[in-house]
Amino acid sequence: AIVGEAELLARVQAQPQMKGANLCEEVATKEAYVVPAIGEKRFTVAAIDLGIKGMTPHRMAERGIEVHVLPATATVEDVYAVEPDGVFFSNGPGDPETADHPVAVMRAVLERGTPLFGICFGQQILGRALGFGTYKLKYGHRGINQPVQDRTTGKVEVTAHNHGFAVDAPLDKVSETPFGRVEVSHVCLNDGVVEGLRLLDRPAFSVQYHPEAAAGPHDAAYLFDRFASLMEPAHG
Repeated sequence: AIVGEAELLARVQAQPQMKGANLCEEVATKEAYVVPAIGEKRFTVAAIDLGIKGMTPHRMAERGIEVHVLPATATVEDVYAVEPDGVFFSNGPGDPETADHPVAVMRAVLERGTPLFGICFGQQILGRALGFGTYKLKYGHRGINQPVQDRTTGKVEVTAHNHGFAVDAPLDKVSETPFGRVEVSHVCLNDGVVEGLRLLDRPAFSVQYHPEAAAGPHDAAYLFDRFASLMEPAHG
């Protein structure tokens, strides 16, 4: 049956607004689990599940990483109980302004200087942990063919996006934060939205898009290699 305009409007209005929504704990695992390394184990990573996709720990496992996936409610003590070489914060739904607990855990990880990687919601958590604001995009980024420039190499990547919020960080200067200097490492060429952050004084970085996605090109898969390279000195 064809839905009338009034009924469609009523359905839309009945949907919860993302602004102010705290959803990551609802979609995250309730119990920790382990994704074993494929082949020889090189590293151990504690992954905070904020709505993680199954392909993400698989991409790390392909690189010899044993991934301990932890609930969104995991404490700093839970994270370091697995003796991680690196810590990962996943994608997930909701407004990053509501995610005070993950932000506090992120800050503790930054304090210790543990190699850190965040994707999507994880980038927004990193942004907040560093002192930047976040905001809701008027039009969210959705789809598999979004052009993003890696400013560290100049390369333009075709990437997969699915986010409605972004980090409010200056594009054209290095920012001073409580954890050292930070730069915008990636930017969306469609609208100039911040698509990546990189700390210059600590081993931590993030991207707003999905390098694990299999719905399109794999231009950004190298980011998992970049994460592994950050763990080399710590592991050695």
